[in-house]
Amino acid sequence: MLIASPSGASAIIRKEFPGKCTHYGLRRKHNFGVWASEFPAFLPKEVENIKDQFARNLASRIDRLPVPLSLTKNHIMSSCVKPKTLSKTSPLVLLHGFDSSLLEWRYVLPLLEEAGLETWAFDVLGWGFSDLENLPPCNVASKRDHLYQFWNSYIRRPMTLVGPSLGAAVAIDFVVNYPQAVHVDKLIFIDASVYAEGTGNLAKLPKLMAYAGVYLLKSIPLRLYATSLTFNRISWNNCVDWTNIGRLHCLLPWWEDATVDFMISGGYNVSSYIQHVKQKALVIWGENDQIIDSKLSVRLQCELPNAIIQQVPDCGHIPHVEKPAAVSKLITDFVQVDGQVDIPASLACLKKV
Repeated sequence: MLIASPSGASAIIRKEFPGKCTHYGLRRKHNFGVWASEFPAFLPKEVENIKDQFARNLASRIDRLPVPLSLTKNHIMSSCVKPKTLSKTSPLVLLHGFDSSLLEWRYVLPLLEEAGLETWAFDVLGWGFSDLENLPPCNVASKRDHLYQFWNSYIRRPMTLVGPSLGAAVAIDFVVNYPQAVHVDKLIFIDASVYAEGTGNLAKLPKLMAYAGVYLLKSIPLRLYATSLTFNRISWNNCVDWTNIGRLHCLLPWWEDATVDFMISGGYNVSSYIQHVKQKALVIWGENDQIIDSKLSVRLQCELPNAIIQQVPDCGHIPHVEKPAAVSKLITDFVQVDGQVDIPASLACLKKV
C-alpha cells in the first residue's frame, strides 16, 4: 500500500479500489490546495468542463516558463508543472506520448511528490500547452533542442527522463544526441513506441491532405475510439472525460499547424539508437497493451545495454493513468537506488521562477 497526501490529508492507493474511483484508485476526499477558479488563463476554456478532479488539480498548476531555442534564436513560453520541492535524488522529468500533454501524469505526479521526489512534468514542443503563436519548427531537432534548453535553463543537474509511448523515442533521441552524462542519469520507458519508422508515408502527404488528417485526429469520435483501445477496462463516463482531457491541448489555435509540421517532417526513427543508450533503464509495460505488442518490451530490454523490465498486470497502454500506484512505486524504487545528486545553489530560488 502506498500512502499519498499531497496537502497533508489522506489519499490511499491500493491494489483493489472500491467505489467510483476503481479505475485509478485515488480517493477524492483530500484537498490539493488548488481550486478550479485558479486555472491559468492560457488554457482552453473547455478545461472547466473536465470532471476528473486530479486532472483539474494538475491543470491548475500548469505554468509557462521562457525557454530559448538555439535553432530559431527566439524564446518559447513553455508549459510545465514545476516541482514543489528540490530533492537530493535525480530530478524526474516526465514526458508524454504522441499528441498528448503533461495531464497524462495527473495521478502519478502527486504520488511521486509524496515520496519526496523532485518531479517536473514537461510538455514536448508542438503538443501540450506552450505558447506557439509564433510557430517554431516542430520537427525532431527542434523538439530535442527545446528539451535541452529547458534542462539547461531550469534543472542543470543529472535527471531521470521518463518517456511513455512516443515519449520514449523523445528520450532516446535526446540521450544519444546529447551523450554527456550530466544531462541524463537514468531512463524510464513506459510502453515505449521506439520501433516505428517515423511518420512513414504521412510525411509525403500534400499539405491539404495532411491538414485533413490532423482535423480527423482531433475529432471526438476518433479520440473516443482511441481512448477505449488504450485502457484495459474503462467505463463510458470515464472514456468521455478522459477523451476530453486527452484532446484539451488540441483546442489551442496553433495545434493543427504544429502537428502537420511534425507529421511532414518525418517524425522519430530511433530504433538504431537504442544500442547506444548507456544509462541504466527501467522498462515498464502494461500486460494487456492493445496499441504496442508487449513482445517489444522484451526486445527493448535486450537491446538496451543496461535495462530491467517490469510488467504491470491487467493494464493497457498507459499504466501511469490506469495503474498509478504500481507505476509510482516502480519509478520511486528505481530512482532512489544510487540516486543522490548535488543541488546547485543557483537553483535555491526555483519557486520564484
